[in-house]
Amino acid sequence: MTSVLSDVVNHQVRLAARPKGMPGPEIWEHTTEPVAEPADGTFVVRISHISLDPAMRGWMNDARSYIPPVELGAVMRAGGVGEVVASAHDRFPVGSFVSGVFGVQEYAVSDGRGVLSIDPDAAPLASYLGTLGMTGFTAYFGLFDIGALKEGETVVVSGAAGAVGNAVGQLAKIKGCRVVGIAGGPEKCAWIVDELGFDAAIDYKSENVGKALRAQAPDGIDVYFDNVGGEILDAALARLARGARVVLCGAISQYNAEGKMVGPANYMSLLVNRARMEGFLVFDFADRYAEATAELVGWMQEGKLSSREHVVKGSVADFPETLLLLFRGENTGKLVLDIT
Repeated sequence: MTSVLSDVVNHQVRLAARPKGMPGPEIWEHTTEPVAEPADGTFVVRISHISLDPAMRGWMNDARSYIPPVELGAVMRAGGVGEVVASAHDRFPVGSFVSGVFGVQEYAVSDGRGVLSIDPDAAPLASYLGTLGMTGFTAYFGLFDIGALKEGETVVVSGAAGAVGNAVGQLAKIKGCRVVGIAGGPEKCAWIVDELGFDAAIDYKSENVGKALRAQAPDGIDVYFDNVGGEILDAALARLARGARVVLCGAISQYNAEGKMVGPANYMSLLVNRARMEGFLVFDFADRYAEATAELVGWMQEGKLSSREHVVKGSVADFPETLLLLFRGENTGKLVLDIT
């Protein structure tokens, strides 16, 4: 067993308090601890890139959800990629690169459960947290399995310049659909149309979304992929075509609300249009990640699918402030903290 851990100090960010509204600096604790040698069946990862995701806001709440909340005093939960630097595990030798839920820290010890081997020569490491990682898988299974996409349909996606949203739009175009993206600001709208090939963009900051949807989807929406919830979800529900599918992926507009979350008022459109609305979790498709990876890599190599990461260089200490970019709508593409 090779080790480079002598006298190595691990810097971490821990959840110290439950946030109310936006997660400010007061809820975090910055700690250090030595890195231990791996026990039999485990290995140590030196983390290079940390994933920042809207779902993190929900993980901070002490509430029942699809995954237990982050405990107070625990290292903040986060996906990451990195290199194995010490190993007592047959499947993950020193020098291999991996992705997994490693937390907001510089080093992590893992027994390999939920960890995927990745190829740093096939794509940049940050891409394995974006289009070739959980966000790409979310778009893939959400659109094709939950959305049951068919060629030639009209697809509308909110949060279209975000990590999942931009992938959803590209995948729908690959399948021959008309794609309308809802995003915030002229720069993001221009990016998804001019570079990603969306058919149209709606700027929710300057346009009436309901009116714009009537113009861009005159025959109705066949698949609406929702990442934001709130008023935009309501506007999309009002424009559903018969037999439409509404894919509930996230509700970032509601995550920092200090009162109750706002639900859809136009839900009766589901009845009138014989439509369905379904939520899903990417973890439910874990046994098919290899399938998704092969397809996504293939489309990238063919030039049909691009991956854009909004990479912020810094240290783990920069995590709290970098996370806020998500909730201020200041990121384009997948938000990643590079701690190399």
